Amino acid sequence: MALPSNDLYDVRSLLSEEERAVQDTVARFTNERVLPIIGDAFDEGRFPRELVPEIAELGLLGSSLPEKYGCAGLNAVSYGLICQELERGDSGIRSFVSVQSSLCMYPIFAYGSEEQRERWLPSMARGETIGCFGLTEPHGGSDPANMKTNARKDGGDWVLNGSKMWITNGNLADIAIVWAQTDEGIQGFVVEKGMAGFAAQEIKHKMSLRASVTSALYLDNVRVPEANRLPNVKGLKGPLGCLTQARYGITWGPIGAAIACLDEVLDYTKERILFDRPVAATQSAQIKMAEMARRITLAQLLVVQLGRLKDAGKMQPAQVSLAKWNNCRMAIDIARECRDLLGGAGITTEHAAIRHALNLESVITYEGTETVHQLVIGRELTGINAF
Repeated sequence: MALPSNDLYDVRSLLSEEERAVQDTVARFTNERVLPIIGDAFDEGRFPRELVPEIAELGLLGSSLPEKYGCAGLNAVSYGLICQELERGDSGIRSFVSVQSSLCMYPIFAYGSEEQRERWLPSMARGETIGCFGLTEPHGGSDPANMKTNARKDGGDWVLNGSKMWITNGNLADIAIVWAQTDEGIQGFVVEKGMAGFAAQEIKHKMSLRASVTSALYLDNVRVPEANRLPNVKGLKGPLGCLTQARYGITWGPIGAAIACLDEVLDYTKERILFDRPVAATQSAQIKMAEMARRITLAQLLVVQLGRLKDAGKMQPAQVSLAKWNNCRMAIDIARECRDLLGGAGITTEHAAIRHALNLESVITYEGTETVHQLVIGRELTGINAF
């Protein structure tokens, strides 16, 4: 019996019945609702917001959070499979869900008060309230401790000043989780759309994540009530804890992009005839596609184990760094190789490879660049910080 091109090691047999059901549901959504429109959305530089109600209806927003807040209460492996199947459609769709779930709903759940959880999480799970995550600053990048945005106490309020850059969902968002320096260290605030002095400006001219909204945020004496401060965390461990949650999902997502590229090129090379035989009948093409399948298989096994560790409460940030580094590099290499095997046709968005390759330029950069994650592993191995 022939093995499926996207699961040579029968990784699916390692999944529970519920996990397989989640994967099948999201795969069907991607096939039926995302793939027919995503090429045009990418060309137009448009996030397909019309999909948000359906994404919410499937329980994909805050899927790992408790049901008492209107969420699905799924395990970490299920969330990973959601990310994989959404990114098989497009990194922009997965990015939307990642930001809403891991960078906005998670900090409200983990660091917020019960009143804040009840106020925002149910509407965010329904897709009625959209969030964004304000950590990265124009000068900061990989050094979040070098934060200039500040918040000072003024009576019963906080006054925020500063700017944030490369913010997914920024111009869509109803609320922003903004991290700012205070006299007591870095703290998180829920800044609401419409607050005086708060503005979002969409970033144009992108050649990557074109089907995603990316923005700059500006805070000019924005007055935020004490009720909007996340009370249960201070210091960098707050935003870094959020990033670990988001990076976990990103370890799964690029596998979907790589599978999409390989499946497409398998079909294409079987049909394209050069020198009187299909391209797929050549040794060079088969060696390239075999290498892709090998790397996808290793990435799949890596994330299943990572998910099991997360569900057992044993996952460490360095393990996430290893998987993010490996799987993003795997996917971008495969997308580029598939673009090459498609020949001239590969440069158009009628095929998926160039779109995924361009998107993955962002995915391999955000939530920690490849170099940052290599240095995290180096520090883990040597005990020496080389940042």
